[in-house]
Amino acid sequence: MSITTEGSSRVVDGREVPAPGVYTLDASHSQVGFVARHLVVAKVRGRFGAFSGTVTIAEHPTQSSVDVSIDTPSIDTRDEARDAHLRSADFLDTEQFPTLTYSGNRVRAGGGGRWTVDGELTVRGVTRPVPLEVVFEGGVTDPWGNERAVFSATAEIDREDFGLTWNQALESGGVLVGKKVVIEIEAEAVRQV
Repeated sequence: MSITTEGSSRVVDGREVPAPGVYTLDASHSQVGFVARHLVVAKVRGRFGAFSGTVTIAEHPTQSSVDVSIDTPSIDTRDEARDAHLRSADFLDTEQFPTLTYSGNRVRAGGGGRWTVDGELTVRGVTRPVPLEVVFEGGVTDPWGNERAVFSATAEIDREDFGLTWNQALESGGVLVGKKVVIEIEAEAVRQV
């Protein structure tokens, strides 16, 4: 393994990666979003407004890990009635399950600067493996001397795998809500140690 240090990031085996350490998510500069099909052909986008997490970057990047907790009542699709339905027992059941979590502890190098984090997503008490496709966007030191690492990540899940099976048939065929949900994450994290 060859390592070259460049400030808040470094190059390991020819790939730019963050400096090792524990990073906490900066929620005010991060977003956890999702996209789902509506009426078969349209897309609805939403996000969660409250979440926290840590990213631990190991000396060797493949030994890094991530732990994130998301407050399910903070779901926001810009439609109050739809958000209330998504919080109900038909979907997230936020009264019984106020958080969803993601924990990943294996990282694999991919092509083109991409990485895959192998982890588990827990929704409504159901845990399933969900790989995240991650890109390290870069490291930077902010004007206050804090080292920051920026990542983008995507994943696709089948919501029915987590017990989110509510739907309604359409007269023209198909269903009101698609089974596939694309997760889109933009994360800025601040190095603590």
